[in-house]
Amino acid sequence: MQKWKVVVTDWEYADLRYEEQVLDSERIELVPAQCRTEEEVIAACRDADALINQYAPITRKVIDSLEKCRVITRYGVGVNTVDLEAATEKGICVANVPDYCMDEVADHALALLLAWTRKVVVANHHVKSGVWDFKVTQPISRLRGKVLGLIGFGKIPQALAEKVKPLGLRVIAHDPFVPEALAQEKGVQLVSLDELCREADFISVHAPLTQATEGMVGSEQFDAMKPGAVVINTSRGPVIDERALIEALRTGRIAGAALDVVEREPISPDNPLLTMEQVILTPHVAWYSEEAAAEMRTKAAMGVVDVLLHGEYPKYLVNTQVKEKVRLKESCPQNRYAAYV
Repeated sequence: MQKWKVVVTDWEYADLRYEEQVLDSERIELVPAQCRTEEEVIAACRDADALINQYAPITRKVIDSLEKCRVITRYGVGVNTVDLEAATEKGICVANVPDYCMDEVADHALALLLAWTRKVVVANHHVKSGVWDFKVTQPISRLRGKVLGLIGFGKIPQALAEKVKPLGLRVIAHDPFVPEALAQEKGVQLVSLDELCREADFISVHAPLTQATEGMVGSEQFDAMKPGAVVINTSRGPVIDERALIEALRTGRIAGAALDVVEREPISPDNPLLTMEQVILTPHVAWYSEEAAAEMRTKAAMGVVDVLLHGEYPKYLVNTQVKEKVRLKESCPQNRYAAYV
């Protein structure tokens, strides 16, 4: 009986209990690794049948070295650690977990918006420093009637749009891949990126990191924003040109930022954002809840099961062009996932 080797290239959890539960089969050998470099990934994964990946680089060089890999799954939504073109050329399915933390990220973006608007962090700091004076938070503006601009209008920003409706915010969005009918159904106006930057009081970034979106919010966009605008980012740091953001904050071109992600993580101790009172920072935590973490890890492992044990395309196949290279059955029924999540 064939035994499949599944390597977890890297992880930052206390254990691998969810992965072990899903991959508990006499036909699967689960091999934990903690790779940081291409060379370490190649050494650990050369003869692997499947990879589960977090941050380790799955570059073209790594993929070229894989002798029999059939599927790479990634913890989370983004797949920027994996060279999709190289994987597709080699007939390797790449899967992610796009639906595990929609509420968590939307909730975090809303929390950042409210914390910045109501000066919660500033007030907390002063009270704990012995200053009991509301004037340290001035000015605070009423939220109702303001405009929230969403860059990207996938599932997470759609959830955020729904959550802010009771607060009296008008919502606009920029997403060239979303049909007008869907936006109208959600009560959101689709606009150009330039129009969004000019109109929005709060700009919440939800675009995935791709070659097309890297640095898409830069000097030109900051120059178009209102002086009172606040930029919120819970997607990926490099979607924003960080130098341009720092300059816009430093010169008062915009009022502030609330960031869960930065260009390089963890943030450098000498990053100017750390010293700016008008900036709120959290450590890439928007995705996290206990339930979301369990769901993400379980579904990442299920993508391996889909391919190796059932001969199916993974449920959350990213590189759909791979179907021209490898023939598998179409993805599994929902109830297989429901048994674990």
